Amino acid sequence: MVASAPVMPRTPQSSSTRSLGYTRSQVNVGDLERMLSLLGGVALALYGLRRSWGHLALIAGGGALIYRGLTGYSTTYQALGVNTASPNTSHGMRLEAAITVNKPAVEVYRFWRRLENHPRFVQHLQSVASTSEKHSHWVAQVPSQMPVTWDAEIVEDRENALLSWRSLPGADVDHTGTVRFQELPNSRGTEVHVRLEYAPPGGIAGVAIARLFKTLTVRQLREDLRRFKQIIEAGELPTTARQPSGRRVAH
Repeated sequence: MVASAPVMPRTPQSSSTRSLGYTRSQVNVGDLERMLSLLGGVALALYGLRRSWGHLALIAGGGALIYRGLTGYSTTYQALGVNTASPNTSHGMRLEAAITVNKPAVEVYRFWRRLENHPRFVQHLQSVASTSEKHSHWVAQVPSQMPVTWDAEIVEDRENALLSWRSLPGADVDHTGTVRFQELPNSRGTEVHVRLEYAPPGGIAGVAIARLFKTLTVRQLREDLRRFKQIIEAGELPTTARQPSGRRVAH
């Protein structure tokens, strides 16, 4: 059984955003981008006003930038799930999911703790390489085909019970994660509970990365845990490769 619940943190309203018709929870443009939008919008609008009426598009574009800077709201960011107004992980997205695996906690923990196993069940991962007992290098692939890399550090490791990690400074995506292993009574297996917290990257350059993690939030984590369960219980992912009309399950 897999359970998943994305949780978006709630933030208080500010009087400045309320006066413009927006609550703080709707602000998705960071302070620096808002300032640049205001400056660019004013410059663009003034340039358009100095030209002939054929430059109304410049005035309209400048007005849109000014509005974006004043409200701190971008419809494009909203559609892509990007929020540059919340650069810290604690103000980002949280995802929790759990699954029961029909194996003892010692086996489940051992498989998860060997980080090189993760690309076998996490669909967007290309590779993971342990660089020391607590440090590792991760490579993922986003829809735009650009690689996303980060170095991670294990911050808590309780054998057969818990593993917690965080990305190191300079990572493409600032995130933390915790997985708990709880062995159930009467040999009913082990419950694996995963919690991920991450901050969507800022700016237009981070849109592709944010889209990857938005997809992970709504769909991939549950499927990844199912793949994990299949591998650890059966030793491999089930396929239909030997069936005449079957399709092989992607690894």
